[in-house]
Amino acid sequence: MLNGSMEQLPEDWQRGLVIAAHPDDIEYGPAAAVARWTSQGKDIRYLLVTSGEAGIAGLPPAEAGPLREAEEIASAKVVGVPEVEFLGYPDGRITESLALRRDLAAALRRHRPEMVVLGHFGNTWAPGIANSADHRAVGRAALDAVSDAGNEWIFPELAELAPWSARWAAVAGPVVTHAVDVTDHIGAAYASLAEHRRYLEALSPEPVADQVRAVVDRSTGPKEGFPAERAVGFELYYFG
Repeated sequence: MLNGSMEQLPEDWQRGLVIAAHPDDIEYGPAAAVARWTSQGKDIRYLLVTSGEAGIAGLPPAEAGPLREAEEIASAKVVGVPEVEFLGYPDGRITESLALRRDLAAALRRHRPEMVVLGHFGNTWAPGIANSADHRAVGRAALDAVSDAGNEWIFPELAELAPWSARWAAVAGPVVTHAVDVTDHIGAAYASLAEHRRYLEALSPEPVADQVRAVVDRSTGPKEGFPAERAVGFELYYFG
């Protein structure tokens, strides 16, 4: 932030990859920004480390996993994302491992994004509010994998995939250095989160529409020093 003014997130790129731990993580965070970018003609893809199969109380993982994958695919289409890949790691039991870094580096080489978007991976969301183990493991491993993907020697078993170096990683969460104006894309963000209907119905007795509005309004509020009515904020990391 310079002289009290927050910078616009760079948008001079064409391909982006959003990496998240669970179905719904993107819709709770940067989905409005994704809608903005696809409206600009950018090629955005989603990579989900789990299928969210442990996320619905009372519904066995064998049933919840396919349901949540279908909800995520439908949710992605709402904001213009046609490709969603699932890595199949166990929901709730992800560790920040070399195997995870390798699989994420391989995905980065396959998708070849210039911009990588991650979820918040700090220990807390706010004082006294812990972040989940999966969020922490995926975010930290993914940030390392951005560098791994460009190095031919760290994972030589990926030699069949050409090294790839993204230019940036943008982390959506409470630490904000840059932002994008999503004022014109709030409706798409509402509709995208609403596709997770079965998950939201299990999460709270409140009507799905009310939950959706509260979540999206919270994640797209105005950002100090950024001239937009509604914005998504990011912490930006430089690589390329």
